[in-house]
Amino acid sequence: RGFRCLHGVDGSAGMLERARSTGLYQQLRLCVLGREPLPAPAEHYDAVTVVGALGEGQVPSSVLPELLRVTKPGGFLCLTTRSNPSNLRYKAELEAALGQLQRSGAWQKLLAQEVEYWERATSEEESTQGTGYISGVVYIYQKCPVPHLEEG
Repeated sequence: RGFRCLHGVDGSAGMLERARSTGLYQQLRLCVLGREPLPAPAEHYDAVTVVGALGEGQVPSSVLPELLRVTKPGGFLCLTTRSNPSNLRYKAELEAALGQLQRSGAWQKLLAQEVEYWERATSEEESTQGTGYISGVVYIYQKCPVPHLEEG
């Protein structure tokens, strides 16, 4: 899709090694999202994605301002979370934080799309209507440009 320079972060050295083995990334760094700042300058990336990490007991929703910090004005953020029963409280907190940032003018929501068969369920209780899968949501936001101050 036109993105050629991919950087990645993960809190696990083992996952970084797996990512390195793909040959897709130009840079991989150890970083625990939500506990430390991202290893990138402000307004550095055209797009930031977080897939499979925004969930109960993983990356806190308080990481959102840090994701915005490293995204260029007009850049995109693609975030995902699961909709299984054990993640519903987290999902509600995440959506409240997403909405607050939109109301403050930090970004604009472009998409919030439910995905019925997001990933395989690990238990029958987590399965969506007995399908063996759990559902999830993909959110796409665009960071708002910084308004220009009029001279005079």
